[in-house]
Amino acid sequence: MGIRVIGVGEVLWDLLPSGRQMGGAPANFTCHARSLGATATLVSRVGSDALGQEILERLQSLGVVTEAVGVDPLLPTGTVAVDLSADGQPRFVIRPDVAWDVMEAAEPALRAAETCDAICFGTLALRSKPSREAILQIIECAPHSALRVLDINMRPPFVDKETISEALSRADVLKLNDDELSVLAEMFGLSEQSMAGRLAELTDRFSLRLIALTRGAAGSVLWPAEGRLSEHPGFRVDLVDAVGAGDSFTAAMILGYFRGWGLDQINARANEVAAYVCSQDGATPPLPPAMVATWAKATDASK
Repeated sequence: MGIRVIGVGEVLWDLLPSGRQMGGAPANFTCHARSLGATATLVSRVGSDALGQEILERLQSLGVVTEAVGVDPLLPTGTVAVDLSADGQPRFVIRPDVAWDVMEAAEPALRAAETCDAICFGTLALRSKPSREAILQIIECAPHSALRVLDINMRPPFVDKETISEALSRADVLKLNDDELSVLAEMFGLSEQSMAGRLAELTDRFSLRLIALTRGAAGSVLWPAEGRLSEHPGFRVDLVDAVGAGDSFTAAMILGYFRGWGLDQINARANEVAAYVCSQDGATPPLPPAMVATWAKATDASK
């Protein structure tokens, strides 16, 4: 059956300068995990509208399991206005009161959680009480052995210390970027000033197995609980936009982890995937066949 992953949280349409693209960090993660060979299920909610139907069709065309994507009869499918800075970094204006704000811990979602190897969730979908309660219930249903992956994914004004602390307490792996590390340092009063010191302090405080720090064009750092970090400088690409690059990094990292790769190999391969995503429009561009074939060979070798 292979590696079974689920993404839990928002799925939406990113309204980019270049046009409309499907997005939402958990959805992006799930699509990329599927393209790299995992059995991937998305747990989310869309509206009973044309945009929601298009999302379902798009996910199914990518091979993502959609039985745990609910359809809300009243609220619309989520949308996000995205502007890009001069260096391709996205700025988001997120529409409130949409379908993924009222997610439910329905039977298909609980069933997927009970058999997963990894479950990835973010902080944005925790902004509303109904979805927060549903997501936390779904996480609790995952096996003790399942890897719980938190993409901190801060999107002002939806940044709340209590919610973030609760999410961190549920996580085994944390993925964040430089800006988010600075916010967490201030939020939790971290005493260390260096990057390594802050990662070590977060690891100890929240009993994390691994932290992934993505640094844009500067690459990434993987910080395991045992403290031997892995650094990668990243790959140079002709940047189109960085939307979804971090989510593709997370997907590649988790699959590399389950294939038993060392941290340096995981870091390099995850950067390779993320760099390609940065060179394309939208969050979930099709990966090159040669890249997918390389991952398929790695999967076969791990059996």
